[in-house]
Amino acid sequence: MSLVGDKPIIGIILDENTSQGGASYDTGKGYFRAIEKAGGVALGLPYAPESLDFARTYCAGLMSTGARIKFPSEWYVPGQESYAPQSDRFAIERALVETFLAEDRPYLGICNGMQMLGCLSGCRMSGDAKSYTDGSIAHDDRTTRHGLKVTSGTKLHAITGLDHLQVNSFHREALVEISDQVIVSGFSDDGLVEAIERPDRRFALGVQWHPERLIDETADADALFGAFVTAASDWAKASRLQPSTL
Repeated sequence: MSLVGDKPIIGIILDENTSQGGASYDTGKGYFRAIEKAGGVALGLPYAPESLDFARTYCAGLMSTGARIKFPSEWYVPGQESYAPQSDRFAIERALVETFLAEDRPYLGICNGMQMLGCLSGCRMSGDAKSYTDGSIAHDDRTTRHGLKVTSGTKLHAITGLDHLQVNSFHREALVEISDQVIVSGFSDDGLVEAIERPDRRFALGVQWHPERLIDETADADALFGAFVTAASDWAKASRLQPSTL
């Protein structure tokens, strides 16, 4: 049931308007459009316990969207903590990501989703990304475009075929301590970790930028979503799941 026809179903964790008290789901259409353009079927997952059972039954891949939500203090380097709002998103998102990693189902984390992947893989964060740079890039600015060095030999390098990308940026927090469970597959030109991957999983990749906003601008953004949807399709077919009649 993880395919509709020959298209894999991708569960997308919904974002919310935390700046207005979290009363509404508020997720950019670009996430859904990126999956659809790549040949997948995108379905939003609300913050309900049943989302985990639904995703395990119907979703061949999981994508985690950007957000500003509170992470546990122990996920930060000593002396730091999150100043983001509390959200009931955290519990279900953590359960979903842990489950998909444990079952080796394809996962793509964007912005907050990369941070979730990193921290669940032993990395640690800082709530003050700019203090780890020379200040030459305004990372917390939707209009920013900056260079990114892609690490040779990584999945990201294989997907894009490029040594250097131009990406957007919109984040205050960053992974600053990297565990041996992940590989850093991209650094911004001012030295921040901008992409990670789990080499022990078929597809578990996180990017700090927002490629869903770039699918009409850069071929590498399309390639990233294409590789993710292909991995989800391959997982569904390998698992001998029958196409849905939806």
